Amino acid sequence: MRFIVEGYPAYAYTGGRSFDTQRATVLFVHGAAFDHSVWQWQSRYFANHGFSVLAVDLPAHGRSPGDARTSIGAMARWVAAFIEAAGLARAHVAGHSMGSLVALETALAHRDRVASLVLLGAAVPMAVGEPFLAAARDRSDAAFDMEAVWGHARHAALATSAVPGVSLLGASRSLNARSAPGVLATDLAACHAYRAEGAALAALDLPTLVLGGQRDQMTPLKAGEAVAAAIPGARFLALDAGHAMMSEAPREVTAALRAHYTSLTR
Repeated sequence: MRFIVEGYPAYAYTGGRSFDTQRATVLFVHGAAFDHSVWQWQSRYFANHGFSVLAVDLPAHGRSPGDARTSIGAMARWVAAFIEAAGLARAHVAGHSMGSLVALETALAHRDRVASLVLLGAAVPMAVGEPFLAAARDRSDAAFDMEAVWGHARHAALATSAVPGVSLLGASRSLNARSAPGVLATDLAACHAYRAEGAALAALDLPTLVLGGQRDQMTPLKAGEAVAAAIPGARFLALDAGHAMMSEAPREVTAALRAHYTSLTR
């Protein structure tokens, strides 16, 4: 489904169902150089279980044209504008990796647009190693390899998948490789530069769930625990998964989200 956001077309996957503004809406935000498809399990589930779904493609990602936003703040402004363009007062916002920072900043800077917050694979700050940044700046295939390998638990290399015959690392690398030139470097630099003040987190008054992967090689479990500890009332849940938990542990992620949203929409 397409909308006009900040003057440009913007795409969101609705989980295969018609978008209905009268239903509670879950808005999913993807990570660096990815797109809406990383949320395919969760999008389809919630679209078929009483929610409207908007799994967005950020500008210059997936099916959304335009220039990539160069800061987390600019991405958050775009998300807030997307919620308005969709005809919603607010949405339940969930973000993964870079998307977790975008979701968090949307809640901090545009509080009235966010009904609740789910952060997956989160860390604040989210430091990115120089070898990874350099490979991304050079547009080297090595950057996509790093993203795929570090972005999954070690056992994912054995081609374990909830979908028989699907290689998680191969699918991740292919998705990254389809991204527009320079997008990965721009996204990683935005993650590396982002900061959120402790006082701002302490003042956040939203129902918040933080999910961390016990096998995460990018944002360690303790980083997610620290984010949850900084937000009053936030719940933290550890899953047996790596960074790419939506595909590594789709049932567990979906169950955690279902429990969170059901508790808020009864």
